[in-house]
Amino acid sequence: MGESEKSRLVAWNLELRAAHRRLRQALRLARESLEASDTASARADLLLYCKGFCAALDGHHVREDAGLFPELSARHPSLRPTIAKLQQDHEMIAMLLGRFDRAITSDAAPGELALHLDGLSAIMESHFRYEERELLGVLAALDLDADLHDLLGPL
Repeated sequence: MGESEKSRLVAWNLELRAAHRRLRQALRLARESLEASDTASARADLLLYCKGFCAALDGHHVREDAGLFPELSARHPSLRPTIAKLQQDHEMIAMLLGRFDRAITSDAAPGELALHLDGLSAIMESHFRYEERELLGVLAALDLDADLHDLLGPL
């Protein structure tokens, strides 16, 4: 196996970890903008970072559900219960993102927005850890010629 082929084979697990790392960073930026939301410009930053975080997280999960998970289910039927649990998490996170978005657009107080971020952060971290624990080994050996954005979203 050539070096470029070997690199391609290990790319999926590394890319999933990189996507999770970027989403964690987006959450940190959203939280930092919330902590500085005592001015009008900070409120604008809050809207930008929080909306961006929400869109990135939702986009990542939509692409996993439509792209990555069907591939894994077809190639590894034993993973179907794990994938079903991950998809349930995606639905719960989408619901929480919707609530957070409504709170942002209704000019909720920073304390209320912080509670939304805390809830999202907790489920997101639990979800990411479970997903990495259950899928990274399979992804490390996944021989799949597909577009990265189709499977993991535009991260």
